Amino acid sequence: MTRTPAPTDTSAPTRATPPTHPTTPGTDTDPRADAEPRPGADTNAVPETAAPSTATTDLDPAPGPGVWEQLVTSALLGTDRRTPPGGERGPGAAAALLDAAAAETVRRRAGLRPARAARRPEPAPEDPRPPLPAAAARRLTTLLADRPGTAGGGRRGSAPDLMELLPQWLATANARGFAAPPQALPALLDAARGRTDLRPAALTFAGPRALWLARLNPDWRFALRATPGGGTALPGADATERVRRLWDEGLFAERVTLLASLRARDPAGARELLASTWAAERAEDRLMFLDSLRRGLEAADEPFLEQALADRSRNVRATAAELLSALPHSALAARMASRAATCVSLDRTLTPTAIAVEAPHECDAAMERDGVVAKPPAGRGERSWWFGQLVEAAPLATWPTRLAGRTAEEIVALSVSDGWQSELHAAWCRAAVRQRDGVWARALLGAPTAPEAGGPGAVSLAERAKLLGTLSAGERAEWVAGFIATHGLSEAFQLLGMCGVPWATPLGRAVVDALNIARDAGSYPWSFSGVMGLAERCLDPSEAGRLDSLLAIPDEPEDASPGAGGYWAEAFQRLVTTLRLRAAMAGELGAGS
Repeated sequence: MTRTPAPTDTSAPTRATPPTHPTTPGTDTDPRADAEPRPGADTNAVPETAAPSTATTDLDPAPGPGVWEQLVTSALLGTDRRTPPGGERGPGAAAALLDAAAAETVRRRAGLRPARAARRPEPAPEDPRPPLPAAAARRLTTLLADRPGTAGGGRRGSAPDLMELLPQWLATANARGFAAPPQALPALLDAARGRTDLRPAALTFAGPRALWLARLNPDWRFALRATPGGGTALPGADATERVRRLWDEGLFAERVTLLASLRARDPAGARELLASTWAAERAEDRLMFLDSLRRGLEAADEPFLEQALADRSRNVRATAAELLSALPHSALAARMASRAATCVSLDRTLTPTAIAVEAPHECDAAMERDGVVAKPPAGRGERSWWFGQLVEAAPLATWPTRLAGRTAEEIVALSVSDGWQSELHAAWCRAAVRQRDGVWARALLGAPTAPEAGGPGAVSLAERAKLLGTLSAGERAEWVAGFIATHGLSEAFQLLGMCGVPWATPLGRAVVDALNIARDAGSYPWSFSGVMGLAERCLDPSEAGRLDSLLAIPDEPEDASPGAGGYWAEAFQRLVTTLRLRAAMAGELGAGS
């Protein structure tokens, strides 16, 4: 049997937008929604001469162009003020308007033509890593579902903060080589979107499927801009043509990621790739690209960095100078050493011998080319500003030769005349951090039990924290444990942040002992909430058993803060609970505590 095709409206366009259902105002299909075209909408998409409506109304059975707009206007103004097209005033006008709108909606829908279906995405790639154990997968769901508490008054209660444990859980799961459960990927990407500190570990754990999802959801595009090690797949080392094409045609974020990835496995190749387009790059892009050379910095980078000293961007020049000064045998380092040495000498007329400082009187063009910033920040003198930059950029090997063969410890122990000690020692601290010189770092740190270690001293606590970063994990923990045992916890927060996790046993016990002393002394409890939070994440879980004696509410001294004993008991309870939870999490992942 031959089916007779339905009549079509030849005046209708090939594409039309779905209408909004016109009903009573206040619903999600309010006719007011179509009163004005939405941005980007096809206002010519409504077939105005489609098949006539069969609804029982007083309208013309074959509505002309603009009927829908007239109906909307009547609905917005009210039937008392605007009579519906084809209708009459009176008590039935509102019902007639709604009937007409319903009929017009059917007519508009009948004029729609189906759009071409979008291309189906390629299947997600397989993840060859072993799946998570069932208990660990359930734990991950719990961690991702946790939200920060809203308790008032600054009190957190005794329940662990699960979101703060997620980074540690991810690190352990990655170390064990597990793949993320597919159903957990959306929540994992959402968590990483909100916390940049989670992204490298979260994307490593999420694997190739995270990139597949990121291409489908704009909210997760950060995954496509991830740094190497965060799960971003880049062309292989032998895919020279693909690397070149991505470098020439890729987005800026893709190019930064590509350069950093190449730098990690082929420093010379990455440098040559950057040099090939350097002159054509924008200044802000050159700065970001140049920063990628920090990883794997080597003497072979010197010629390229020397050329960058003549760059038209001041920030690029400063970064190039900083990188060259980290190469102790570079020509720039030698030039800065020569300048700095003329500013520092031994004054043998003093008893005992002291260091004399004569800061530079001008900043010439050659100094500026080598990265010295001429204009000091507000409140800083020009000469001290220039002097600090020269000493910071000079190789530390300059000073034993300049100061009569003394060792780093002997040089640091010398007094400095005319109030220059803080400026000189601060510059040496920056140089030790830049050059990763452990010998000078130890000399500048000094003994943790020394009175000046607690401040103010010539070296600030912020500088000491940076110096600790140049030492091994064991040395850091030992130094900070000695500092806490001598000076307490009031100034230790920055230093604790530089120590590896979990804390070494001596460091962990020093922290717990100091917290217990603070509690017994009736100290204000909120002052130690930051250290307590660090202890929850960093203390070795095996120490939980030693803390049971701290869970009781102690007798409060007369001068103690009101309610302090209850807070301390609550905080120690949370600490013990968190440590045991961390132990359970490690067991679920098949790792040691």
